[in-house]
Amino acid sequence: MNKLSFTEDNGSEFYKDLNTKIEKYFSDNNIPKTGNGIMLFKILLYFGLDILFYSLMITSTTTLGFYIFYLLMGLSILLTAFNISHDAAHRVAVKSRFWNKMLFTISFNLQGNNAYVWGKNHNESHHLYTNIEGSDIDVLNNPVLRMTSSQPLKSFHKYQYLYAPFLSLFYSINWFFIREFLMIFRKSSRTITINMPKHEVLKLILFKLIYVGYMILIPFYVLPFGIGNVLLAFLLNHFIVSIIFTSVLGVSHLSDYVKHPVPNKEGKLSMSWPTLQMCTSVDYHAKSSFLNWTLGGFNAHALHHLLPNISHVHYLDILPLFKETAKMHGMNYMNMSYIGALRSYYRFLYKMGHQQTFEPLVYESQTS
Repeated sequence: MNKLSFTEDNGSEFYKDLNTKIEKYFSDNNIPKTGNGIMLFKILLYFGLDILFYSLMITSTTTLGFYIFYLLMGLSILLTAFNISHDAAHRVAVKSRFWNKMLFTISFNLQGNNAYVWGKNHNESHHLYTNIEGSDIDVLNNPVLRMTSSQPLKSFHKYQYLYAPFLSLFYSINWFFIREFLMIFRKSSRTITINMPKHEVLKLILFKLIYVGYMILIPFYVLPFGIGNVLLAFLLNHFIVSIIFTSVLGVSHLSDYVKHPVPNKEGKLSMSWPTLQMCTSVDYHAKSSFLNWTLGGFNAHALHHLLPNISHVHYLDILPLFKETAKMHGMNYMNMSYIGALRSYYRFLYKMGHQQTFEPLVYESQTS
């Protein structure tokens, strides 16, 4: 991963002012930045649903019931990741450092993914160098989609806005079977490598075997529906999870409104880190209580990127402070409808497949 440096600008003062106001908000209200009673309820709810749907699936008496509970379990696990695992990865789900680590490790590893790898990708790559080629592995990791002007424009890229939805079906399958295994050999689908300690390599392999065991082997041996139905349910589950995951997160950073800054030869960006976050993140329906509850605040992505040390259960309360401070400092905050964000995503894919260079649109509103 390319290490970069930043340049002081107006975003630096904005970020300093924002943190001062946020600190005052939590101090005046005498509340912690970590999860509260709502988060505790979510932890019990989502882990409880994971166990409930698995129990119903593994005791199914009909093929239809098996498919329904299998897919509901997959959806529940994804919502657990959105609402619990992500906050725990940033150590803000609960107050305890130990229990944050336990929640994060258990929830990710039992999904067949390696918590160490994801934590390194997310915190040390994506959050630090958002949308920067060669440094952000979370967003810019698909070798057949052209997402920055520095990538060569191939003839097949003109169709990427058409085949991107099909590719999105395989996101989690690729993550589970290919992406993480490549990292064992210090390789990736793009330009970024991660050095994995030997014990993490062993854990990665072990938990993938456990995942295959309880998602495929146990249902096959315990239930009378045959390996074909089990494998089909497994694939459908990954397809649904992939579509939801990419639909929720893809539009936040891949848009014809966002920038993909390029550092100079010395590895320095012509902007501050806060400015980078504001010009590379698109929010949608940031004030929605429903989306905050179901998506764990992922729809308020600019807020999350600037304040990852705050649990998403507080986002709706501090959003007015965030918007007010951004407007005061002339920082362009991009918040739109989900349909608007989705259209922007596909316009972006189309433009990147047809144009050698790309100039993002200017998002005007600061009051949405």
